[in-house]
Amino acid sequence: MSVLDAFGLVGKVAVVTGGNRGLGRAFTAALAQAGARVAVVARDAAKTAEVLDELETVRGFQADVRRRADVDRVVGEIVAEMGGVDILVNNAGACVHAPALEVTEADWAEVVDTNVSGVWHCCQAFGKHMAGRGGGTIVNIGSISGLIVNRPQWQPAYNASKAAVHQLTKSLAAEWAPLGIRVNALAPGYVRTEMAPVDRPEFRQRWIDDVPMRRYATPEEIAPSLIYLASDASAFMTGSVLVIDGGYTTV
Repeated sequence: MSVLDAFGLVGKVAVVTGGNRGLGRAFTAALAQAGARVAVVARDAAKTAEVLDELETVRGFQADVRRRADVDRVVGEIVAEMGGVDILVNNAGACVHAPALEVTEADWAEVVDTNVSGVWHCCQAFGKHMAGRGGGTIVNIGSISGLIVNRPQWQPAYNASKAAVHQLTKSLAAEWAPLGIRVNALAPGYVRTEMAPVDRPEFRQRWIDDVPMRRYATPEEIAPSLIYLASDASAFMTGSVLVIDGGYTTV
């Protein structure tokens, strides 16, 4: 296999949760470009339809990753329609921006149920399927927020949830390596999406000027790293958290 061939995903089926917007949409497009057939799992069917109109190798499935029954159902639907799952990208996420003393019980539940329980539900359900067919690859989308504390926009629930994602990634990687399942995490830095206006003036000092590269990323710049983790190019890599942040966490 050539170096470039190692990044190819022809013949693979990939699942991307929250794959209809922002980083998830870029991940979906990149996986399709690498040759995979992609299943987008999301709550917003109308938003998913926009992706399906653009990418003919993508299929859409509706589910809420916070609900285990939804996840179990969608695993069966995807396997029945697409023949099996080789790659899982746990991208669906939620964030509440509020100081710790103002975070409500509902706020906390929204973030943790999506970012931690949702990842767990999908890892366990799809992991069982992968174990039964001899292996697979899981990429959990973490964040530099699991490594540092974001300022000046406080988001304690999100930070805690992403740290949990990183540690869950390592735990599953160690346990599932004998099953042929690799589990890694991708931890982006500041990325501009419709849900993350990182270029707002009040954030510039901390989020752009403090980054050694002095800029934010686009989703399309993060997507190639996802392909690396999802493909045989990273065949000897498991339990790692790959940080893509323009150098932010180095200073």
